[in-house]
Amino acid sequence: MPTPYARRITSHLPILFVALLLSACGSDPVVDASECINSLSGQEQAAGWQLLFNGEDLSQWRTYQRQEVEAGWGIENGCLSRLGFTGKVFGGDLITRRQYADFELKLEWRISAAGNSGIFLRGDEADKTIHHSGFEMQVLDNAGHSDAENPSHRSGAYYDMLVPPHDTSKPVGYWNQVHIIARGPKIEFWLNGRQTASFEQGSSAWQALYNASKFTDRPRYGSLLKGHIGLQDHWDKVWYRNIRILEI
Repeated sequence: MPTPYARRITSHLPILFVALLLSACGSDPVVDASECINSLSGQEQAAGWQLLFNGEDLSQWRTYQRQEVEAGWGIENGCLSRLGFTGKVFGGDLITRRQYADFELKLEWRISAAGNSGIFLRGDEADKTIHHSGFEMQVLDNAGHSDAENPSHRSGAYYDMLVPPHDTSKPVGYWNQVHIIARGPKIEFWLNGRQTASFEQGSSAWQALYNASKFTDRPRYGSLLKGHIGLQDHWDKVWYRNIRILEI
């Protein structure tokens, strides 16, 4: 008998088929400019929140191990986007120019059909990829991507480490709200108002998760208390908006 996620994927096959046809024809879903809001409320301004993306430029970002942003990333009608389904233009993982230690991060993401991306925290550039040091909050089309068959790979998960206690993700076409809190080694992931992960870097519980994960060949994984924030290039179309941070 197929699993619930297999049934969900099967039920979305017509949508995925259309998406593949559009991709083959060179078409590309485009988000409307009215959706790409990047601003701080008066309360956020008073509290000291800062925008990491203003909808006009990518001056606070660059591609991993490069000095500028590669062409696969860009601004689409005011939203930060991994451009295109085809993946023919290199983007690479996008990282903040600055590194952050203790902070609260809020943003909103919208994923394309069967799309995959992620939000990296506390990574550096000492290794081939950011996920040799930084850890990830998963961004995924849970209904359409096969990775959702693994519970620790679903949206909101501490990727390959912790399974979300509930699926709070919104489907393709809708915006998802993220709130991440990092205070010392203690981390919380929130998706659409509900907590999806809570852990303490370096704790005995964390070490047990690490020992059972795919990261055991990466000795520096999850070891940093300060690093870059990153957005994953998984070659799929994804949009981010209203990315803001409060340093604690």
